[in-house]
Amino acid sequence: MTREVLGTHQKALQINLDPTKYGTFAEIGAGQEVARWFFRVGGASGTIAKSISAYDMVVSDAIYGHAPRYVSRERLETMLEYEYNLLLERLAKTRASTTRFFVFADTVVARSYSRHDDAHGWLGIRFQTEPQHEPSQIVMHVRLWDKENVQEQEALGIVGVNLVHGAMYLRDDPETLLQSLVDNIGSDRIEVDMIRFSGPAFAEVDNRIMALKLVQNGLTDAALFTTEGEVVQPADAFYKKSLLVERGSFRPITKLTLDMFRCAQAQFVQDPKVQGEEVLTIMEMTLKSLTEGNAIDYRDFLDRVDILGTLGKTVLVSDYLEYYRVAQYFFRYTKKMIGIAMGVPSLKEIFDEKYYANLDGGILESFGRMFKNDLRLYVYPWLDPKSGALITATNLRVTPNLAHLHAFAVENKLIENLKDYDQSCLGIASRDVLQKIRAGDKSWENLVPPQVAQIIRDRKLFGCKDKC
Repeated sequence: MTREVLGTHQKALQINLDPTKYGTFAEIGAGQEVARWFFRVGGASGTIAKSISAYDMVVSDAIYGHAPRYVSRERLETMLEYEYNLLLERLAKTRASTTRFFVFADTVVARSYSRHDDAHGWLGIRFQTEPQHEPSQIVMHVRLWDKENVQEQEALGIVGVNLVHGAMYLRDDPETLLQSLVDNIGSDRIEVDMIRFSGPAFAEVDNRIMALKLVQNGLTDAALFTTEGEVVQPADAFYKKSLLVERGSFRPITKLTLDMFRCAQAQFVQDPKVQGEEVLTIMEMTLKSLTEGNAIDYRDFLDRVDILGTLGKTVLVSDYLEYYRVAQYFFRYTKKMIGIAMGVPSLKEIFDEKYYANLDGGILESFGRMFKNDLRLYVYPWLDPKSGALITATNLRVTPNLAHLHAFAVENKLIENLKDYDQSCLGIASRDVLQKIRAGDKSWENLVPPQVAQIIRDRKLFGCKDKC
């Protein structure tokens, strides 16, 4: 069923004409565009108790206290807390029995004459679903992709109205609420790369699934989860850190999976550019690896995230199939060293020119994008099941026209063989382990870490039944 998309004017007017909703708009930095929509369409006196724009840092500090970073989740939540409590303090006696109070806040940095970095910001709303009820809250981070400041202002105003309208009228359908955030603007102009729901209105919402749906619905290309399963904004997590990444389906995690990561980490931290730096280790899954048939099994996704979290791994879910796109994503957030651990089969795919038909410069352009900063590939050897030969990054045979490119990457240590690997892990493949689990062949338990085997048995994961 096709959803009717209301115009921004219609959304703002619908809210203004609802006499049960009343609240505050607080916007700092470049974020001063949302309240304007409600004044513009008419009837704002029935919606807005106060509108404040604390553009100056000193003024902002005087109201909300000093902040180490003004465009941050911490600053946004301080604003929501302060303004909501002030709203209740001033109006509860006269309006609490008939009014659903709300506070919208944002803190945004945009392009200017002196600043040319990517524009981004935090937006949030705290609101009551019924008079005198405990509030619920939505907090999100956006990136603005327009090239002109005026266009950024327009986009910010629209997405702010979409958030307020979604919280008030679509809260019972969180996925539709997510989709509505880019109504009348599109995901090519604005990216929502983190969102978090909380409070009684969203008691049944799992923020990990909502983050996955951001990727699934094209609002962002990747979502990040901490070891505790909390959804976080990538720029905060990656800030000034060296990154070591291993991508896979992790269905299930095997002894080879962890041995590859162990070897890569041992070599990564010894690199002179990494020594003394804080290192964040990440397991990355693509949407393709989560999809079976034409759908995603969300329970299966959550189980994989839980297992990785149990092993102390940060999890990234992305819509990037090509490695150069993964690299570009990380380059956006950190200038520190990046290492990617992979097996020989994945390296072989990197040298397959069919994956770069969309690039004018083909495979050479992809290599230029992937290795333009400090990035290194750490390659785990592969045991050919037919010949028994050990294939490494060095002796991997590529097509003759790419032999020089392969030799250049190896000689310049853009691609390195992993050392000190556990030979007993070489023949392990996740797909074979999965088949054994589903078939009730108990030998699978010897192919995965003990704590992973215990979780699979206890939760009956991956088709594991009583006999597994």
